[in-house]
Amino acid sequence: MKHLTADTLAWCALAIASAVLAAQPLAWLVRSWLSPAYGSYGYIYVLLIVGLAGMSLLSGRPKDTRSQIPALALLLLAALIRFLGQVMAVNILSALALALDVFALVGLLRLNQRPFALSPFWMATLFLFSLPAEVVLQRTLGFPLQMVSAELSCHMLSALFSNVVCDGVRITFEQKDILVDLPCSGASGLLLSLAFVVTQNAVMRPHWYVGGFSLLAVIGCATLGNSLRISLLAIGLARDLDVMAEPWHSLIGLVTLGLTIAPFALLYRPRSAGPRESCLLAQSAVLPKPIKPLTGITCLIGSIAIVSLKANPVDVSGRVVAPNLPAQIQGHLAQPVPLTEMEAQYFEAYGGQAQKAQFGPLGLNVVSTRAPLRHLHAPEICLRGLGYKVRFLGTRYDSVPSAYYRAIGPGGDQWLVAVSYVSQTGQVTPSVGEAIWRWLNGASGTWSSVQRITPWALDTKLRAQLDAAVISALDIYTIKGTDI
Repeated sequence: MKHLTADTLAWCALAIASAVLAAQPLAWLVRSWLSPAYGSYGYIYVLLIVGLAGMSLLSGRPKDTRSQIPALALLLLAALIRFLGQVMAVNILSALALALDVFALVGLLRLNQRPFALSPFWMATLFLFSLPAEVVLQRTLGFPLQMVSAELSCHMLSALFSNVVCDGVRITFEQKDILVDLPCSGASGLLLSLAFVVTQNAVMRPHWYVGGFSLLAVIGCATLGNSLRISLLAIGLARDLDVMAEPWHSLIGLVTLGLTIAPFALLYRPRSAGPRESCLLAQSAVLPKPIKPLTGITCLIGSIAIVSLKANPVDVSGRVVAPNLPAQIQGHLAQPVPLTEMEAQYFEAYGGQAQKAQFGPLGLNVVSTRAPLRHLHAPEICLRGLGYKVRFLGTRYDSVPSAYYRAIGPGGDQWLVAVSYVSQTGQVTPSVGEAIWRWLNGASGTWSSVQRITPWALDTKLRAQLDAAVISALDIYTIKGTDI
């Protein structure tokens, strides 16, 4: 009885320690599903995991009554990840520790030993798709994905037509500009394709090298599929077909996505690796007798200490060189707009600077930072969080490279939002992904997002004059170009 009591006490302490580490990341993850700002459908993957687990539980009893999950090792690894996320104040990093909990639960329930067996590793990997991964992928790798998609699309179109001109992410086809912008980077299709193959691996449990090769293969197929989608859209636009409108835009995307995963759905049947025990899994879940209670209590105290640590983020923006807002635009005097309490607290904690002003019908927001990963994002994220319905309209190069959005407020009011990202050294881009990519590759210094907001019904000529006046007043380098 003493042995059972001590063992139970140790396991309860470990369970509580794990719950303490998981509480905040889990709450943040649920908020990311509910908040329109993230636009995340990660809960679908959680439902998929629960469904697979239920099928495994109902398939029959496990072949082995022993659990070989190294609970202590997993808890220590989760604690390390949670420690880094807490100190660096990066929520998505803290949430990565939840995947280890999924790994542990699959093993503790012995789902890998039942007639319908599941792989703990691939189930944990599947859980990663419940995070707002698309936003992260677009912000960090969005620009290189744009470049690769544009290059492949250019080759596809050049093989069929002779009048194709390619320049970076811009493709000129039959005197019309086709821009491979950030939403066309293929991040969404890539993640969906990867999730499909990861689900297959969770059920089929292939050898690690087969599973790894399958991920590389689906990345290649997804890249080709996205380039095919862009090529079909380009052909449609060149033929004056409204392929950007629904349902045609989504239909083309679904068809190319289906072609991407079809080879894996029809042909991918790897041989199961079987119930083998690696060196890690060979460790018994039963803790060493002499230190069982002490180990559990130590882990509990450590977990409480970790979640109580003060955040010390490494991506705090240093001193910025922010542009001076003009005193007037087209005769409209500047009316400074104060930051909200939440905005003021955010910039106080993470550095950077935000400036807002109203010039008659024109609203101007400028955010300047030396840490673009922390501060810069597309306008749709904030607007969706405020309850607006946002539609991306595309990118134009008529004055400066700018991304355009249509925002419809809760009361029905409509606005046109234009944004450009400008570096201290004069680089200008319409894509936050490109701005962050250039920053990651050494284009340091201050980056600013220059956001112009005007009523949707405003006279087009007046809007163009106001926009040109803002560009001139902020000394943003202008280029010649044509509408996309």
